[in-house]
Amino acid sequence: MTMLQNLTDSLKRAAKSALRQAIGPAIGSCVVAYFVYYAVQGDRGLLAMNHLKAEIATAEAVLDQVKAERERMDRRAQLMRSDHLDRDMLDERARTMLNLSGPRDVIIALPPAQVEGDASAEK
Repeated sequence: MTMLQNLTDSLKRAAKSALRQAIGPAIGSCVVAYFVYYAVQGDRGLLAMNHLKAEIATAEAVLDQVKAERERMDRRAQLMRSDHLDRDMLDERARTMLNLSGPRDVIIALPPAQVEGDASAEK
């Protein structure tokens, strides 16, 4: 029995030693896996950064459109100022606002636009 007991004791020591040697690397690999996961999937990870870059690109495109629209409106407003009033612009705006036409204007009546998917247009 002593031999059997010695064998079981040495197996227990070997198992404890192997367990001690495996715990450190296992904990270390778990910590590394945690940080790698959050570096990719986290709130400030790589995927979030790509999403933010796409949002920034969209916002910059909208900003460019708004700037172009504002410049166009500024040019038109400049033409309407009293110190350099453009008579053609004034005439155009007055006719548009009052829904009037000039005595020498030619008006062409266009047929109503057909809407796609309209059931009466298919017949």
